[in-house]
Amino acid sequence: MEGTAESVLLAHDKDVVAPGEVLAEGMEYLPSHGTYRKNEKIYANQTGLLIIEGKVLKTIPLAGVYIPKRGDTIVGKVIDILMTGWRFDTNSPYSAVLPLKDATFDYIKKGTDLTTFFDLDEYVVCRIVQVTSQNLVDVSMKGPGLRKLKDGRIIRVNAMKVPRIIGKRGSMVSMVKQATGCTLVVGQNGLVWLKGEPEQEIMAVDAIRKIEREAHVSGLTERMKMWLQEKTGKTVNSELYEEPEEGAAYERRYDRGERRDYGERGGDRGRFGDRRREYGGPRDYGRRGYGRDGDRRGGSGGDRERREFRQRESNEFPSEPATPPAGAQQPEAAAEQSHGRHDSEKSDE
Repeated sequence: MEGTAESVLLAHDKDVVAPGEVLAEGMEYLPSHGTYRKNEKIYANQTGLLIIEGKVLKTIPLAGVYIPKRGDTIVGKVIDILMTGWRFDTNSPYSAVLPLKDATFDYIKKGTDLTTFFDLDEYVVCRIVQVTSQNLVDVSMKGPGLRKLKDGRIIRVNAMKVPRIIGKRGSMVSMVKQATGCTLVVGQNGLVWLKGEPEQEIMAVDAIRKIEREAHVSGLTERMKMWLQEKTGKTVNSELYEEPEEGAAYERRYDRGERRDYGERGGDRGRFGDRRREYGGPRDYGRRGYGRDGDRRGGSGGDRERREFRQRESNEFPSEPATPPAGAQQPEAAAEQSHGRHDSEKSDE
């Protein structure tokens, strides 16, 4: 048992738990998927593998049927060609539909034979973009790594064991790729596509089946490393595979570019651009102003507009000279008299 005097952890990571089993006591730990809280105790509500992530407790079922969820990347099989897209088998009780607009970035003309894109019984990697309350599933092929799968072989695994097959940060599947040299795509719906030399494919299938059988056993990563090295004679790196932060870096570059494009000249672009930029939009298109009429928040663009507006007014409506009061002397005449007086004084001298 681990924890403080107030909170106590009654189970260990990777333990197999049963429904109704008490996992922790106290309010320090939080329940997640497959667990629930009653009073100050956390219970398991299904038979599965306990996963402890910091203070969060969740269970992964040892068996079950895949239920589509939004954001999942799956391997689907074309089972029907519709008038407006394709229907896929998702290895679940619910099929999915791929609309034409989400199938490709290319323009599809009316009357085009859709089998030229995806034919019956072909497999694709797609992403679930919508699941309605009636379990109507929509998928998309627009995204990195989403494509049609050619050649290779498809194997079915228990969808509940997919997290163990992938491993933490992809460590397990990365080891299988290193040892066998095969290309693997593991769908979250329990379909795995692999391609390589026939002997290497057989070895990759054996490795995946071994992971599936022993998914509930702790220390599986190290045992699989030794097994793969013994079978292939290659040195396998079991370090955690970390994805490069290209997405985060791209977001940072995009944010800087957006501020550069729309920030310093926000008012100018807003005034002379389209109506969306004219009124700023949700981001207000810059730190220096909306650019509509150069209000208090408007920056360089608003100042420019005010100057131009005043210049136009001065050109179109020139101000008339004020009429001097009666008996007042004109400035030009006064200046001439002053010069004449000075000249006469000099001549007298």
